[in-house]
Amino acid sequence: MGSELVTVYEVGLRDGLQNEKGFIPTEQKRELLDALVGAGLCRLELTSFVSPKWVPQLADAEAFARLVLPAAGYSVASPSGPATDGVSLSALVPNGMGLERALACGLPEIAVFLSASETHTQKNINKSIDRALGVIEELIPPALAAGVRVRGYVSTVWGCPYEGTVDPARAIAVAARLAELGCYQISLGDTIGVGNPRQTREIVRRALDVMPLESIALHLHDTRGTALANILAALDLGVRVFDSSIGGMGGCPYAPGAAGNVATEDLVYMLAGIGLETGIDLEKLIEAANVAERLVGHPLPGKVHRAGAFRPRVA
Repeated sequence: MGSELVTVYEVGLRDGLQNEKGFIPTEQKRELLDALVGAGLCRLELTSFVSPKWVPQLADAEAFARLVLPAAGYSVASPSGPATDGVSLSALVPNGMGLERALACGLPEIAVFLSASETHTQKNINKSIDRALGVIEELIPPALAAGVRVRGYVSTVWGCPYEGTVDPARAIAVAARLAELGCYQISLGDTIGVGNPRQTREIVRRALDVMPLESIALHLHDTRGTALANILAALDLGVRVFDSSIGGMGGCPYAPGAAGNVATEDLVYMLAGIGLETGIDLEKLIEAANVAERLVGHPLPGKVHRAGAFRPRVA
């Protein structure tokens, strides 16, 4: 499979918590962050600088960022690539005002997002794909000029809840444009969890035609239980960066019926089982999933935090 190191990009604090009905207090978010970092996760999406009117669960974006960014070990790296030391935190930025807020907090990385589906883009941000790209074109240069790395998300690559199947050529064209604009990495999203391994292989191969392997990540929701199968297909093609959410938290408010991202502990368990290293302590990760479940106050769909890590008996 090539390189044996896989990067797990934790999105539960943003993608997971934004779909919870209640607001999780800032100090409790810090508790979850500490548990995740304590398990060995070093790339985490912290929050979103979206209007609190639209995502009240993340209304404390500034307060949370300012609370944790001075902590030792959080790194600020070159805008040309991922951090190599310490812990790197990111936040989703939807517009110029969001960028100003993120820069004021001193975040080392931001993420911009776009859908491969016109209808989903309209439902999500009330813009066409072309208009949304125009906004991103104005966001990326000042972010890079400030020494901030920019990661890109392309959602509904495998399918759209409103349009059905999405042409992979169109989706990869959107991803390629984000790469041209300066995103060091593009995370391709199966927002509604409809993908299968054959489809995943086609999408990754198309992506490899227009961008380097190290710039490709996958962001797979597990609505139909196929996320891990799709990850295996992508691993065979060399992909080594995968987004996940602790406990499987999440969904998408503009994708009816979508479940959360693949659970971080399920992903790490599988990777360890096939001999791929993540640098993450599974036992501590299970503890972090239990923290997440306690904070949100309801069962989370991840499986490994319930079943525990498997230890074969030695005769």
